[in-house]
Amino acid sequence: MNRRTGREEDNDVPAHDAQPRLGEPDLGTALGERATLVQFSTAFCQPCRATRRTLADVAAMVDGVVHVEVDAEDRLSLVRRLGIVRTPTVLVLDAGGRIVTRASGAPRKADVIAALGRAV
Repeated sequence: MNRRTGREEDNDVPAHDAQPRLGEPDLGTALGERATLVQFSTAFCQPCRATRRTLADVAAMVDGVVHVEVDAEDRLSLVRRLGIVRTPTVLVLDAGGRIVTRASGAPRKADVIAALGRAV
């Protein structure tokens, strides 16, 4: 947990072949050329709205990065497979769909940009 923000984080997710990969069949859209910001949300999640704006802003700023929002209630099998336990949960994927960073709670824009630096 990040002591400053109180959010659960796991920034040291190994990016090797045992790490799950996500792709178009999982997300319903193509991965970003350089990275993908995946947000798991639910309909009544207030922090999810702020997270949506933050991730969309970052994706618009950085070439080759896309933001994908996944409705956790509609995609329960994927949520279970990935061990998502709260919303919003954000995954940063590299170009190959490997999870590089995972965090729960509404992220700050600077934290998202830093996480993208590890993915590209």
